[in-house]
Amino acid sequence: MEEILFKRPELEDREIIAPYFEKAPSRSCERTFANVYLWSRHYHVKYAVIEGALVFRDEGEDVAFAYPAGEPEAVKRALEYLMEYCSRQNVPFVLYNVTEENFAQMDAWYPGQFEIEYLRDEADYVYETEKLATLAGKKLHGKRNHINKFKNLYPDWSYEPISEENAEECFQMALEWRNENGCEEDLEKNAEMCVTLNFLRLFRELEMKGGLIRVDKKVVAFCVGEPVSRDTFVVHVEKAFAGVEGAYPMINQQFVQHECMEYQYVNREEDTGAEGLRKAKLSYHPAFLVEKGIVKRRMVQ
Repeated sequence: MEEILFKRPELEDREIIAPYFEKAPSRSCERTFANVYLWSRHYHVKYAVIEGALVFRDEGEDVAFAYPAGEPEAVKRALEYLMEYCSRQNVPFVLYNVTEENFAQMDAWYPGQFEIEYLRDEADYVYETEKLATLAGKKLHGKRNHINKFKNLYPDWSYEPISEENAEECFQMALEWRNENGCEEDLEKNAEMCVTLNFLRLFRELEMKGGLIRVDKKVVAFCVGEPVSRDTFVVHVEKAFAGVEGAYPMINQQFVQHECMEYQYVNREEDTGAEGLRKAKLSYHPAFLVEKGIVKRRMVQ
């Protein structure tokens, strides 16, 4: 069995990686080149093309692989390669970031041989674009109130798309936000902030879409994302100053209205188990969650 060489994604690998995601459409936020490129810097994730499918390997304490991306026949061949590889290495066969659709495909090929444990903290929140844009209905009445208050408090507010001309202002706002939110003392927060800054630094190279809100000509909130599938746009980053009342609901709505209306859904990623973030994401009433979990061989009783 030939040993496969895994390598860290680099910017020039986009032309290798992106087509595999296109062959296996998913609404999961991980299935974009920008996401895997930036987060691989923090989580030691490398990739290889195996049997015609794209495979990511988590090189942390335990060996684990992301569910292969590609045409179904190639995905099946890659899974069998990985099973044999783990058997030869005498390590457990483990897959991560496996969606319900992924597992259904796998279970059809290997009925009852594997089990999945969904991780609630990693589930993506997916919303109907129209509802985020209009905030219509009783359930979102509170959000409309926040936005109306923002408009009353800051009548000179403005929205504009992020461009090469204003990306640096967002970068500086993000640095200020980092200092206000104690990111240096928290490894997870610090990693997330590094990724945020790199989304802005590589805004053009990663082909991102973004938007910002100004108050008194100063950037007080911004949003960055990209399409993840034909019908879904994923918001990777959203930051606003807590001291600017209503800034979060405002950038949320304005970004969707200006940049996302051609998509049916908006994926606003996971809550990572943070209580406040979970409450905030649930308060917008998602259409559904993209559940993701860990797959292992089913234990024989």
